[in-house]
Amino acid sequence: MADSVKKWYVVRAIGGQENKVKTYIENEVSRLGLSDYLDQVLVPTQKVIQIRQGKKVNKEKVYFPGYIMVKANLAGELPHVIKSVTGVIGFLGEVKGGDPVPLRKAEVNRMLGKVDELAIQNENVVIPYIIGETVKVVDGPFNGFEGTIENINEEKRKLEVMVKIFGRKTPLELSYMQVEKVS
Repeated sequence: MADSVKKWYVVRAIGGQENKVKTYIENEVSRLGLSDYLDQVLVPTQKVIQIRQGKKVNKEKVYFPGYIMVKANLAGELPHVIKSVTGVIGFLGEVKGGDPVPLRKAEVNRMLGKVDELAIQNENVVIPYIIGETVKVVDGPFNGFEGTIENINEEKRKLEVMVKIFGRKTPLELSYMQVEKVS
């Protein structure tokens, strides 16, 4: 099968089930022996770091919720196979009873560029602290000390915490992972 006839299409899916639907599509297509027509199924995701209870948690967040990108030659049975997969609503841009509309070259380049950018992008950290908040140092030489956040440096992902040591206030520069909220 010539790759020139394969185009990118957008499949609408039930939100929150994009990865499951992607697996279903791939399994169904290979089961029916139509793998030559399907080149790639893509769910654009973005890595996000959240801090929960003082622990760093990596999460992958779907960048376009409810949408899956498919590079395929929609010939013969393939559109019907994809539409019949559990969780698939249909193709984006299709007219009732008409053929699915492929993405334009500019849209594909922009979408794939965004996917690559998200893959190499620095991890986004949701900052769970605010200036003036009291925190406890949980790592490093000042472990166990409590202090007040004086400044937040988002680029370096550091906090300036004012800690009382021997009765004197001393500023410390600590990372988000070295402190936890005092409840």
